[in-house]
Amino acid sequence: MSDAIDDNEKNELPIEVLSEAMKSGTMHSAQAMLNALHPSEIAHLLESQPPRERKAIWELVDKDNEAEVLINLGDETRNHLIKDMSPEELVSVAEDLEVDDSADFVQSLPDAVIDRVLHSLDSQHRERLESVLSYPEDSAGGLMNTDTLTVRPEVTLDVVLRYLRLLGDIPDLTDSLVVVDRDNHYLGTLPLSELLINEPNRTVAEVMDTESEAIPSDMDDSDVAKLFENMDLISAPVVDGNNVLLGRITIDDVVDVIRDEADHSVLSMAGLNDEEDLFAPVVPSSQRRAIWLGINLITAFMASWVVSNFETTLEKVVTVAVLMNVVASMGGIAGSQTITLVIRAIALGQVSKNNQHWIFNKELMVSFINGIVWAIVVAIIAILWFGDMNIGMVIAAALIINLMVAAASGVVIPLLLKKLNIDPAIAGSVILTTITDIVGLLVFLGLATIFLL
Repeated sequence: MSDAIDDNEKNELPIEVLSEAMKSGTMHSAQAMLNALHPSEIAHLLESQPPRERKAIWELVDKDNEAEVLINLGDETRNHLIKDMSPEELVSVAEDLEVDDSADFVQSLPDAVIDRVLHSLDSQHRERLESVLSYPEDSAGGLMNTDTLTVRPEVTLDVVLRYLRLLGDIPDLTDSLVVVDRDNHYLGTLPLSELLINEPNRTVAEVMDTESEAIPSDMDDSDVAKLFENMDLISAPVVDGNNVLLGRITIDDVVDVIRDEADHSVLSMAGLNDEEDLFAPVVPSSQRRAIWLGINLITAFMASWVVSNFETTLEKVVTVAVLMNVVASMGGIAGSQTITLVIRAIALGQVSKNNQHWIFNKELMVSFINGIVWAIVVAIIAILWFGDMNIGMVIAAALIINLMVAAASGVVIPLLLKKLNIDPAIAGSVILTTITDIVGLLVFLGLATIFLL
């Protein structure tokens, strides 16, 4: 417990100390303290501040740090900061970033500014940047960097070592060199470990790894992330449809993809944008959330309409009104458990045509067993509470039926939405809640009308 408190204090310390320094007017001290942090820490600090304080802190960031700080920010926060920057400042930021990061940054700029930034870059930087920008942002081509070190298969390891010494520096996260032919076709990789442990007179062709496959430039970024996870990769080459080497993807870019997907899964379940900023202005935040509140209102009216059709039952059997929310609530929880597992499995690529039927049957059986267990518990409580055996039997039957429907819906809805190219994480929970509420109320009130009146 004390360790957790210490960690929280360490995280809060930069914010508190900076705030005190800025309030006391010791701006020089605050600036030195701020720029001693890692760019990612500065970005986190900025995202943890309301707009006014965020702007004040941003003005203290050194020009040398601006590029790295901006690329670590979420889109909404970054857009808020760069709207007041001049085109010259934006060009300077783009020049200081690696090509893949520069592409991410440029894509967040207005179209008019993008053209100006591109034309202001030197020809080599512009050509590399345009190469990355030509691919979709969520593809391997959009993730890649062009800082790839290549070697030919016929040269000796001694020549390769001398080549690396001549360079004096190699790109970050370089764990292997890429082997290509004279036409830049991908042949394999030369791990640095092989370069170090083998005799210098051996050729690259003798020790290179020909088993490692390159990543197609059109591969989806989520599939790239799975590949890195499954193969424990640090970097991987990217090729076009003709097996020509284009660049490489490194693990730091893949971590960003994984983080973005995690943010998407959490926020989209509530109907929020991936880049939702906690400190965004009130009006834009209200507008973004209004649509899902409206959808929820419609579903609530649908459930109310179902209840209105059983007014006679509710008037004559008051106990039904007391218990009817139990069935809908239990169905909603059971369905949420199932749909969450299925959406996660879809995201991980674990669901296929071959196992969909098995998953459906398994979830039905799980809900049936849970339905029996909790139906008995609820029935006993209802009988003891109201002294009526019939009400216990009715709510027990309705609970079992609704849990079965919830399980079936939790499997079918995300699979159907995926087939229609609709993100299950966004729309799935809304549809599921509507079904479990309406079916739960309809079944319970319907059975009550039949057996209790």
